[in-house]
Amino acid sequence: MSDPRAVVIRPGVASDIDQLRTIEAGAATRFLATRFAAVAGDEPTPAAVLAERIAAGRLFVATDPEVGAIGFVMARPVDGQGYIEELDVLPAQAGRRIGAALIERIAALAAEQGWPALLLSTFRDVPWNAPYYRRLGFVVLEEAALSPALREIRCRHIAKGLDESARVFMRRDV
Repeated sequence: MSDPRAVVIRPGVASDIDQLRTIEAGAATRFLATRFAAVAGDEPTPAAVLAERIAAGRLFVATDPEVGAIGFVMARPVDGQGYIEELDVLPAQAGRRIGAALIERIAALAAEQGWPALLLSTFRDVPWNAPYYRRLGFVVLEEAALSPALREIRCRHIAKGLDESARVFMRRDV
């Protein structure tokens, strides 16, 4: 495995899309060992959505010189803040702080865009979900603090079959 310092975070490009979908599907297999195993069977983000985020400059890819693309993060504005829609790293690359580097890159984008905070939705008790994001400075938003836009995201998750009682929204100031 390459030196972690060799990982480069760069803007996504259209030719990344197939690999990004493969990364997302691979990352989802980690859920097979949890009570949320059904997540592993979810269809990756549609190519059209990835293309939109790339065109908007809101998708970044982690690359390793020996492996190629190994992770990505994408965000969109919600309530004037940056909502992290997806963060995935290939399981074989876990432990290299690639996810943290991707979060820092999207935080830099948030600062450039004038977004005061980053938001995300994640599983409360899965170790690489809410506990991981807490270590990166995110805090859980209480139910009463959820805006109509975040409640709409929750409704979409429920429609997809996610157990929202096991999930939380989190926020980190930029």
